[in-house]
Amino acid sequence: MKKNSGQQILMMAKMRGEVDAHVIATELKMTKEGARQQLVKLHEEGLLEKCSKCIGVGRPNTYYSLSAQGMAKFPDTHADITVQLLKSVKSLLGENALELLISDREKSTYSRYADRLKGAKTIEDKLRKLSKVRSEEGYMAEWKKMDNSYLFIENHCPICAAATECQQFCRAELKNFKALLGPDLTVERIQHILADEPRCVYKIQDQTNDSATD
Repeated sequence: MKKNSGQQILMMAKMRGEVDAHVIATELKMTKEGARQQLVKLHEEGLLEKCSKCIGVGRPNTYYSLSAQGMAKFPDTHADITVQLLKSVKSLLGENALELLISDREKSTYSRYADRLKGAKTIEDKLRKLSKVRSEEGYMAEWKKMDNSYLFIENHCPICAAATECQQFCRAELKNFKALLGPDLTVERIQHILADEPRCVYKIQDQTNDSATD
């Protein structure tokens, strides 16, 4: 089903962190006034927060980002049930059982991802395939090439509630990314949703020559 303008704007705010009328008008091919009206409407509905910023010379520009109510439009996967199950495992079976559960999930995830990354030789190929599989799982993943590194970006975390309850999930994911991308690359998490940042971002560099190359 095709998303309406409001849904598209919320998605753009989720992906970009913040948007303004100019960005919305350009991306959605509408007038700037039409974009402004859509943003004001979403703000009045409590889905967006706004702030003013001065960038360069001239009047401050108004930027919009998702509010807590807007973030709720991108649901955590079975959040309450998952958290309760984790608490039950820890309470009834102990910390070691929880570690075994996460370790088993880590191995299963690695095997599944490694199969999807078969044939990928370059960093770009690996990141492209990894972005695809993570997006299929709800992480809204993308990657960008920088001057001497790459950024792997996840704009949403469908297991955020579980990861908040048990941060071993995050450590396991980072470990898997390092293993999947290869021993010649360093993978560092530089933004973290659990640290109240809008997304998880990983910086990837070639440690053999301090620059990411093909």
